[in-house]
Amino acid sequence: MTTAASNDPIRLEVVVASVRAGRIAPVVADWFAATARQHTEFDVGVLDLAETPLPQDLSGGPVADDFTRRIGAADAFVMVTSEYNHGYPAALKTAIDTVKREWRTKPVGFVSYGGLSGGLRAVEQLRQVVVEVHMVPVRQSVSFHRVKHAFAADGTTTDEAAIDGAERMLDQLAWWARTVRAGTALDRYPG
Repeated sequence: MTTAASNDPIRLEVVVASVRAGRIAPVVADWFAATARQHTEFDVGVLDLAETPLPQDLSGGPVADDFTRRIGAADAFVMVTSEYNHGYPAALKTAIDTVKREWRTKPVGFVSYGGLSGGLRAVEQLRQVVVEVHMVPVRQSVSFHRVKHAFAADGTTTDEAAIDGAERMLDQLAWWARTVRAGTALDRYPG
């Protein structure tokens, strides 16, 4: 785990969970990443699990090692997830389970999408899972109901609730990332 100075930008990784063919995940993730990049306190990266073939048997290897290093270098995360059969994608569970200590103490937010539920059931499950790897889920989330109707052809949205939710979530992520940074400078996390 790297130690960042208190005035360094907050490294925010946007994790794209869906790996399905024909997915809308990149549209949602690109919108959120663009929103986050408007805040100078964040240095934003995108980790697309469709481009990160982590072994499902958790056997490690070069891709898993690179992924783990990138998670370790981040200060905060946003998981962009669809909802499949009331749950989140298997690729995201593999990603969470691939990494060990590098998730610890880091704040995480959720951007979900789907049909009528907007992915909220997947997020409820994820909140339970991320706590087990010692992450800190922030309260605010973003949800797109009927996602195929939520974005214009240029990838923008006029969904005021989503826009407001994203701003609030970014504020919460920044607060937690700065707080964890200050706490880590004083003492090692006992997890």
